[in-house]
Amino acid sequence: MTTTILPVFQNSLAKTDEWLAEINDDLGWSDKKKAWTALRSVLHVLRDRLTIEEATDLAAQLPMLIRGMYFEGWNPSKPQTRIRKADEFVDLVTQNFTAYDLGDFLEPQDIARSVLQVLANHVSAGEIKDVIHSLPEGLRELWD
Repeated sequence: MTTTILPVFQNSLAKTDEWLAEINDDLGWSDKKKAWTALRSVLHVLRDRLTIEEATDLAAQLPMLIRGMYFEGWNPSKPQTRIRKADEFVDLVTQNFTAYDLGDFLEPQDIARSVLQVLANHVSAGEIKDVIHSLPEGLRELWD
């Protein structure tokens, strides 16, 4: 019996693989699992800081596989986090990045910036602008 993967799944997998490759390249890694964990960690912290409307607007532009991970464990009835500074954001990313000892790799802020840059590379400029403007000024510096 031949297994055929539907094109919609192949497309999502290819896009996800591209995002992970960009994270790995930017951070000097060669571990897709580590890149996935970084992507997941940053997206969950970002998602939990956004309003429900902005979180769902952003999700609409994510590849299907990444979108599923993005919504994993999300409770939209829970109030958004009140973090206001980049170091608070990075601390939460570090807490979420439990599979690896970050000290062996990079500064957690570099991981956050890398993932946010990949997001900016693949999501429309208008949506990224909306996301950035919905954040407090102290968090916007992560996008520079």
